[in-house]
Amino acid sequence: MDRCCLLVIVSIGWTIGAIDASEGDADPRYRWVCFDLTEKLDYSSTLALLGFSLILAVLRTFNVKNEASRVMVAAPLLAFLTTHILYLNFYELDYGLNMKVCITMGIAQLLFWAVWAGITHHPSRFKIWAIVIGGAMAILLELYDYPPYKCYVDSHALWHATNIPLAYLWWSFVYEDAKFRTSAIMKKSR
Repeated sequence: MDRCCLLVIVSIGWTIGAIDASEGDADPRYRWVCFDLTEKLDYSSTLALLGFSLILAVLRTFNVKNEASRVMVAAPLLAFLTTHILYLNFYELDYGLNMKVCITMGIAQLLFWAVWAGITHHPSRFKIWAIVIGGAMAILLELYDYPPYKCYVDSHALWHATNIPLAYLWWSFVYEDAKFRTSAIMKKSR
């Protein structure tokens, strides 16, 4: 169920991001409406994805299995995310604040996954290490924005490009992890 929700959130985020990026060609009469709406949707979907991923990272790192404990971990994070999304959508669309929140959640996720990869004996832990290192490099590209090199590639474009192999590594880890955990459960049930 958790992975299905994550897939839906990622798909919505990519779709909204694509619409937001293509607005340069929009009819000028509708540009201000589309820009405001898609910018809010872009920020909101990014926050939802980062927040849900952070909750999963915390639950996995600390191996939280009790349902009440999961709620105690998730509830404050969900409350913060909901409040922040409402603030952005209905009070002030603050790019700087949103970047700080997203970067903080991204770094926190990387730290949680680095801890998990360091203490586990999971057969795919090296993929997580690659994701942590690649994710840290990607965050640096997002933080240290520089103008396009010879009008072709800037840091934001490289950030998007680095997310392609990171996404592949992540989903291959998720697949191998599902097989590993399923086989462990099957062995216990015998």
